[in-house]
Amino acid sequence: MSQPAPRNPNLLLTLSGVLLLLAGAAAGWAFERSRSGGGDQAQFEARVRGYLLAHPEVLAEAADAYRKQSESKQVAKATDKLEQPFPGAVLGNPQGKLVLVEFTDFACTYCRASVADVEAMIAANPDLKVVIRELPIIAPTSPDAARWGLAAAEQGKYPAFHKAMFAAGRTDMASIEGAARSAGLNLERARAFAASPAVTAELASNLELARSLGINGTPSWVAGEQMATGALGKADLGKLIAQARGR
Repeated sequence: MSQPAPRNPNLLLTLSGVLLLLAGAAAGWAFERSRSGGGDQAQFEARVRGYLLAHPEVLAEAADAYRKQSESKQVAKATDKLEQPFPGAVLGNPQGKLVLVEFTDFACTYCRASVADVEAMIAANPDLKVVIRELPIIAPTSPDAARWGLAAAEQGKYPAFHKAMFAAGRTDMASIEGAARSAGLNLERARAFAASPAVTAELASNLELARSLGINGTPSWVAGEQMATGALGKADLGKLIAQARGR
């Protein structure tokens, strides 16, 4: 079972940040008005409070804008690391300049549902590079599947393994090895690489990246400075990619 989750799980902190910004702006405006003889601060604050009570949707809009601004800053800080794939763990055009990052788990039903949508985006955008970040957080067998995915990447056969694993719909070892055979992997080489320190380090790095961005569900997407979580569907995934192209 998958875990689609909000990009920012702490809504109270977000709203608190918005309210602090609004309070700071109101105080600054009131100070300037009083200094120039423009009116009473208490009266001004009462009017602001009245407006917010009459139009509570403003707080929701401000919270959304604040969240997006915060996310963009976090993504901007991590862009270089985010867009640098584990060697071979890429779908689409490995040399593409347009980058979509996907945090995924082979046990995630929403990730499985998104496979066809990602393939459609690749077909529609020849310059699209989809950087896969394995985030095995759902099932006890997710880490094994993720490790073998990176082993497939090491052999240059990640796309075939990725597709075979999601087609199998299971992450037990029999399904993993079946997908590996289907993708043409050298099983002994894959088994050894899956247990290597390089793979352990990559999975730890992906988890840290996810935490730094507030990601706690799969699939999660990053394109440009925008983030999204869940099975978006072709239309919304296309919009995310289009925004990245136009940045």
